[in-house]
Order: sequence, then structure tokens, then C-alpha cells
Amino acid sequence: MASSSTSIKITLKISSFILRLLLNVIFYILVTVLIIYGSRTAYNFTYRLYGPVSLDPKPGRTVPIQINKGESTMDIASKLELNRVIIDKYSFYLKAKLQKEVIMPGTYRVNSSMTYDEILDIITDYSNSEVQVPLDEEATD
Repeated sequence: MASSSTSIKITLKISSFILRLLLNVIFYILVTVLIIYGSRTAYNFTYRLYGPVSLDPKPGRTVPIQINKGESTMDIASKLELNRVIIDKYSFYLKAKLQKEVIMPGTYRVNSSMTYDEILDIITDYSNSEVQVPLDEEATD
């Protein structure tokens, strides 16, 4: 009986050691995967924010974008993403906010091969608008 009790104790110690080892390995694998995923996501977001990123190679697609008076920068970024002109609305929004750009109302033609800087240069210059409406008056239909 004493040998049976000893063998059970040894079996339990070995199995608990193996279980702890497996749990540690799984934990470190998960941490490594999360670090790699987080790093990749941060790199891609930063590259979209500061790099010369465009959705399509040249010649791209030209899309008319109408910006109404009072629209927020996030609304405009969402509109650009919905029309498949930019890759990510959040990086475009942050870029516009960091550069303190004032987006002007109007109708602009932007291309999916343009970088964020080129798009911002167009939509912040009222003279690029196809429809020239006085800025201090509201358009009447």
C-alpha cells in the first residue's frame, strides 16, 4: 500500500509539472502573438498617418465628394472611406487634426490614387471646389 501511495504522489507531481509547463508555454505564445499583432497594427496605422499611402495605384478612380457646411472631420473621413478613396478613416481624421487643417465646404473631385496629403490639399482649398457658393451664405434650392 505504501508503494501505491508513493506512485500516486509521483504521478500527481509529474502531471502537475507537465500541466504547469503547458500552461506557461501557451501563455507565452499568446503574449508573443499579441505583441506581434499589436506591433503590426501600430506600424500600419502610423505608416498610414505619416507615410505616402493611397488606396489604388495610378490612375485610380476619380470620385466627387460633397462636403456640407458644418460637417465634422470624422464625417468627411467616413464619407471618403465609404467612397473608397482612403484606406482608413481614423488615420485620415487624425492626420487632419494633427495638421490642424480646416476643411472647406464644397464639391471636390478626389482620386483613389491620391495620398492623404494630396486629398487634404484639395479639400482645404476652396478654389478647388467645383461649385462656388459664397461661404457666408447658405445655398438655396
